[in-house]
Amino acid sequence: MKKLFTVLALFALPILASAQIENPVKWSFTAKKVNATTYEVHATATINSGWHLYSQDAGEGPVPTTFKFTKNPLAVTTGKVEEVGKLHKSFDKNFDSELKYYENSVDFVQKVTVKGKAATKVKGVVEFMVCDDHQCLPPKDLEFAVSVGGK
Repeated sequence: MKKLFTVLALFALPILASAQIENPVKWSFTAKKVNATTYEVHATATINSGWHLYSQDAGEGPVPTTFKFTKNPLAVTTGKVEEVGKLHKSFDKNFDSELKYYENSVDFVQKVTVKGKAATKVKGVVEFMVCDDHQCLPPKDLEFAVSVGGK
């Protein structure tokens, strides 16, 4: 019985090792003061080589990158989240659609107006999906919080 368990463990080990969760995107969240009441919240995605992250207007099929901001009476988002990076467009036969995506890095920028002089946090969730030439990973939700306002 002990030998059988050892043999099964040896066969299972490579399978478990290959089943590690891949994380080809690293996110950083920062705020930049524009003037006394306006900030830019930057969500910067650094994407591993060979992978791509879909735009907010990705096309038919993949899950687009979306931002959901938590309501805050001291900080109000203004306008849409802008994308700063080299946008790629190509037809994908798997999704049978022209897709829009980023490679290497992209900066998502949201303008925020702060009410009053107190420091507060802009909080939310970014949902995103990444693919390479062979596979797509399931969509992920990532919570974030960025400090704005105050002195």
